[in-house]
Amino acid sequence: MRLRLLPFALSLAMVSCGASDSHARSDDALPAVAPNGPSASDTTSVPPAAMASDDQPADATVSASSANATRRSALDTAIFAGGCFWCMEPPFDKLVGVISTTSGYTSGSVVNPTYDQVSGGGTGHTEAVRVVFDPARVTYDRLLHVFWRNVDPFARDRQFCDRGTEYRSGIYPRNARQRQAAEASRRAVAARFSQPIATELVAATPFYAAEEYHQDYYTKNPLRYKYYRSSCGRDRRLREIWGDEAGG
Repeated sequence: MRLRLLPFALSLAMVSCGASDSHARSDDALPAVAPNGPSASDTTSVPPAAMASDDQPADATVSASSANATRRSALDTAIFAGGCFWCMEPPFDKLVGVISTTSGYTSGSVVNPTYDQVSGGGTGHTEAVRVVFDPARVTYDRLLHVFWRNVDPFARDRQFCDRGTEYRSGIYPRNARQRQAAEASRRAVAARFSQPIATELVAATPFYAAEEYHQDYYTKNPLRYKYYRSSCGRDRRLREIWGDEAGG
């Protein structure tokens, strides 16, 4: 459902994890993320090293540049889907060691899809979040732990109030190491519950960043976000499944 320019109280009631009439995506294709390694968009931008001056020798500039390059190359990327991508950014953003989160679309067949295409259910994509993190500060296993406690692992082709294949939950490992860790985490979750696990686990395919108005929605539109999250029953259902572990 799209947001309309209505009186404030009514506009809150119209909120859903969807598009806004006041925003449009440009025709320029956003870069996809290759499944085998971070692209430039996977890492945070690091300010260029200061230019050498009389009191800063040239070799100091080179050293700073090398350190920045090393820092960027040390970062890793994880991709998860847990229903509305608005709601999957906050639990990762609060983790020490997470550099950035990006809402987007993955595991589909159309190049550079728009929200309208994905929400129509014909592209095969699911709403997902790309997490860029520093493995020296937060592990992939920790990200998996947080992921599971923010999804309903039993729901098939839906999450909470949002229904459709574009809201299916999933883990998309980008290499053999991530796959091994993801499979181990899914076995642990399956052993904990009697219900079958519906969360898919498939190799990462290109990730396409969503339209800008979707990014950091919970900080840009906090009241609408909180209303949507509450009315969708997300936290209530997470507590039913995970108890005190819900969300974390």
